[in-house]
Amino acid sequence: MTVITRFPPSPTGFFHIGRARTFLFNYLFTRQNGGKIVFRIEDTDKERSKIEYEKDIIDGLRWLGITWDNAVIARQSERNEIYKKYLQKIIADGNAYLSKETPEKEGERAEVIRFKNPKKVVTFTDIIRGEVSFDTTDLGDFVIAKSLEEPIYHLSVVVDDFEMGVTHVIRGEDGISNTPRQILIQEAIEAPRPLYAHVPLILAEDRSKLSARHGAVGVTEYRTKGYLPEAIINYLALLGWNPGTDQELFTLEELIGKFDLAKVQKGGAIFSEEKLRWVNKEYLKKAGVKAVIPYIPAELTKGKSELQIQALAEMLLERISVYGDMKTELTAGEYDYLLKKPVYPKEMLRWKKAKSEPQEHLENVCSLVEKISPDAYTVSGIKEALFPYAEAKGKGDVLWPTRVALSGKEQSPDPFTLAAILGKEETLARLQSAVKLLG
Repeated sequence: MTVITRFPPSPTGFFHIGRARTFLFNYLFTRQNGGKIVFRIEDTDKERSKIEYEKDIIDGLRWLGITWDNAVIARQSERNEIYKKYLQKIIADGNAYLSKETPEKEGERAEVIRFKNPKKVVTFTDIIRGEVSFDTTDLGDFVIAKSLEEPIYHLSVVVDDFEMGVTHVIRGEDGISNTPRQILIQEAIEAPRPLYAHVPLILAEDRSKLSARHGAVGVTEYRTKGYLPEAIINYLALLGWNPGTDQELFTLEELIGKFDLAKVQKGGAIFSEEKLRWVNKEYLKKAGVKAVIPYIPAELTKGKSELQIQALAEMLLERISVYGDMKTELTAGEYDYLLKKPVYPKEMLRWKKAKSEPQEHLENVCSLVEKISPDAYTVSGIKEALFPYAEAKGKGDVLWPTRVALSGKEQSPDPFTLAAILGKEETLARLQSAVKLLG
């Protein structure tokens, strides 16, 4: 049997992180089994379906690297003639009927097509949850179409799965209550029953359902914030499933090889932004300094040489967890010392445990910096020039006033990094200003 799964989004909202995780589980399972993935748009809700939502979903999947196999995307809104054929069969076989309704509001439909519920227990095996049973009595005769021309979700999804040869339905647990209705419709149209797997919901840290009030939940939002798609994939794969080892970082190919749908947990999976940031930081480290450079805000690189930008990128890579952190910190004033000469009281130049005066040390540091050749003016080259003097005279006595002179801050990157980012000319100017301030 060839495994066939489906990605069936309803374009009634932006691409949610929970939907991305469900699509990812479909993708991993299908690719692991050498199967095919059918992508279709479930747009029977004409009022809420919007093209911008559809575009957001497709763009998000492509950014994440989650692919499908059908070249032409099917849309339920374009398949009414197919649904009509099945509706007519269900009615002709006595399994559905035209129901005269009493409208609750003026202008509401007075007729719908209802499925004739056999009122029986429906049992199916869920790959994740085991045997699941529903007594369909409580469902009553449920609506499957507004008219022969307007099928609604339950009928459309069953017909699509049948027509597209879907063998496995992998979806969120909030869809499990739909299963008994859909099984009854499958039986009525003589469609084979697919295998089901209902994955747990993603929960916020307070164990409520993850929603917009908990922060960004749209894939596009995470992309805009500067998360890497590889990190999102890695984190989502481990949200409700684990390989049974201590390994936390996986390539997509590794995930395809190790994923086990039957070992997905039944209970809700807790979403932690802090953990996602950690995973992303690990991927930033893997990507390296060169990958950071294009994302550095232009204000920080303006007028800087390649060596300066290299030092800046190295410093930023140590600080950030996502690319967007750079813009956030820039706006918050964290990098003001890189954009303009700092202003500070001269008392700040003296280290609290100093055994000597800072002025002489700053003058000597100036002399040492002047001797560094342009090619050696890197973080390591500057450290090589200054550190022996600092060790001889007292690291705190020398490096503290140097740091303050360059940044105007008590807490900042080390003075070697600062000097490399600022460049030789600006470094000397700031050191000389500090000497004058003390004089």
